[in-house]
Amino acid sequence: MLFFNFRSISKQLRINRQIRVPNVRLIDEDDEQLGEKTLEEALQLASEHGLDLVEVAPKAVPPVCKLMDYGKYLYRQNKIEQKHKKMQKQGEMKGIRLSYSIDKHDLETKIRQAEGFLKHRNSVKVTLMFKGREASHADIGRDKMKMFIDALKDIAQVEEAPRKLGNSMFMVLVPLK
Repeated sequence: MLFFNFRSISKQLRINRQIRVPNVRLIDEDDEQLGEKTLEEALQLASEHGLDLVEVAPKAVPPVCKLMDYGKYLYRQNKIEQKHKKMQKQGEMKGIRLSYSIDKHDLETKIRQAEGFLKHRNSVKVTLMFKGREASHADIGRDKMKMFIDALKDIAQVEEAPRKLGNSMFMVLVPLK
């Protein structure tokens, strides 16, 4: 059994007896114009073909109605919306913490970790923490951040440049398009 999320479908259409106008312009399931018909004639035609009468352009004069299987239409619209949502997925923000006295090998490990995040289309916030008097040597912290950026320059770009805030320095990297 299929379940539809009716609220997610962007356009709610009136079908069959929900239509309240005397005359409609009718289009059949093959997109052929059938001309202007009364509502009763259109409903009769829809029931003969085993289809629904769906109002597709309610603001037109007279409103345009189409003969279609409304269940199939909703299913297709739902699939299209799911596809669009999947394509619009925004990556998460992942965090990596470095220390002022991080060794070269440990920094390489953190770079590999960030590389994995970036390959999965996530943005990465790199935070370098200072303890005590280390905060007075922000230039060394910037050098470590620069090494981090240079190692990832082929797969990431800097969204927020390294900046110092209190006892930490941070930057944000995003994957290349």
